[in-house]
Amino acid sequence: MPADDGARPLTGTIVIAGLRELGVHGVLPEEQARPQPFEVDIQLTVDLEAAGESDALDDTVDYSAVAEAVSRVVSSERYHLLERLATRIAEVCGVDDRVSSVSVTVRKLHPPVRAMVDYVAVRIER
Repeated sequence: MPADDGARPLTGTIVIAGLRELGVHGVLPEEQARPQPFEVDIQLTVDLEAAGESDALDDTVDYSAVAEAVSRVVSSERYHLLERLATRIAEVCGVDDRVSSVSVTVRKLHPPVRAMVDYVAVRIER
């Protein structure tokens, strides 16, 4: 069937789940004294049309490069709030023009709270 002029681009989602990295982020002095574990999930909405046709890495967002950039942010930058860390990660993920939206979840795996929790997290969408 021939494509019509109103054809929509082939969009999809690239998912990076469970990226773990040590970082120094938090408000309390003990959080700023030593690295602690963070876990990040990323969902990138991407135009996949060219990559779907060509099967070429140059035609898509390289998830390996994204994962490395996110690891660098978590391990080498410092922020007080998870909200700022998540925003910074979203900024890095959105550098490629083919990314039309990004969702980032950042989990602090050992939060300084009295209650027994698995983690605390912030999720942002941009």
